[in-house]
Amino acid sequence: MDTIASLFSFITTPVSWVIVQFHTVYGAIFGPDTGWAWGLSIVSLVILIRICLIPLFVKQIKATRAMQTLQPEMKKIQERYKNDKQRQSEEMMKLYKESGTNPLSSCLPILAQSPFFFALYHVLNGIASGQTIGVINDQLLESARKAHIFGAPLAAKFKDSAATIHDLGASVTDVRVVTVIMIVMMSASQFYTQRQLMTKNVDTTVKTPFMQQQKMLMYVFPIMFAVFGINFPVGVLVYWLTTNVWTMGQQMYVIHNNPTPGSKAQAAYLERLTKHVTTHGKVRRRSEKTIVKAIVAKGRDRNEFERKFINALTKAGLAAAADGTVAKSESQTVVQAEDGTATTVTARRQQPKRQSKSQRQSGPRQPGDAPATTSLEKSDDLQDGEPQDDKPAAPKQSQKPGSGTRSKAQSGQRKGGPQRPKSPSKK
Repeated sequence: MDTIASLFSFITTPVSWVIVQFHTVYGAIFGPDTGWAWGLSIVSLVILIRICLIPLFVKQIKATRAMQTLQPEMKKIQERYKNDKQRQSEEMMKLYKESGTNPLSSCLPILAQSPFFFALYHVLNGIASGQTIGVINDQLLESARKAHIFGAPLAAKFKDSAATIHDLGASVTDVRVVTVIMIVMMSASQFYTQRQLMTKNVDTTVKTPFMQQQKMLMYVFPIMFAVFGINFPVGVLVYWLTTNVWTMGQQMYVIHNNPTPGSKAQAAYLERLTKHVTTHGKVRRRSEKTIVKAIVAKGRDRNEFERKFINALTKAGLAAAADGTVAKSESQTVVQAEDGTATTVTARRQQPKRQSKSQRQSGPRQPGDAPATTSLEKSDDLQDGEPQDDKPAAPKQSQKPGSGTRSKAQSGQRKGGPQRPKSPSKK
């Protein structure tokens, strides 16, 4: 660990300078030799670094969304080469290259802050060994060695000997208890962050190598933190615990306000959005307009949750526009009953009444004409023994196969009994 930290010694001076500046501020409030002054200085360093990494985090979110859009293509590749894993991996890599996406983009924030992590480790290790480093002089070094966080010195480690811990003015029990609690909290926060990502913010309908990678990281990172945590000074544990809590809160905010399409988080988000829109009749924030706009643009490619959202708006008499706004639908009207309750009625186009063949042949009815007798009425009359015409039935003629003449059934004539007149009888 010391060898790796020495590789980032070029950034040690900037990191130590930032810590000293924060220590000057907090030292004036809590006292220069207190654990609050030095501990809050490390926490403030984490917050400053993570604020600077927000653009990188946004890039990570965009890359994750790009991976989500590729999932239908990934599913096709999996089905096409399900018996050839090597060819499947090759086609996946080809798809990543053509789309410009990278499945390792989720690790960018961790890789970006690694130099700061090792630089802080180098600074705290110098404090533990009594060596000045960066801008930390002898006076600041002595102040940092006196600082305790819940009874544990800032530079103490879990594996330090009793003599080393005694030189720092603490007991072995205090150091072991504090470091174990911080290691457990650090690993648990990392596991919860990854589990939240896998269970709530991932489209589970498609199984991809990206999902397998995230699932593996969900178990690997907590184990790594637990194993290497016993070699970290208390100050580094404060740093890493703070950055894990920041990441967890940042992830919760993204899942709550900008979920992945097709995930459980999107179903919960659209349910909340439906309640608000149907109650107030409008979209309140720009981010919500962006999501509604994306749903409208998908058209028939909407997933199950997005279709439910559109159907719920339709039932409420609302319609989502292409610009992400929501307005009242013109195809629905609200009718107020006598008791004062309002009912939404869908205006349907009335279909013309279907006419019989005799009505179509006779043309439009003129005022004063007798109503035309339908074929059903004629059938009833025939069954009652009251034929419409006195002419005998024409003999049944056989037709040769292949002739161009239509059969009697096709021409509207009955196969047996009295024939139906082509036009309504007028008396």
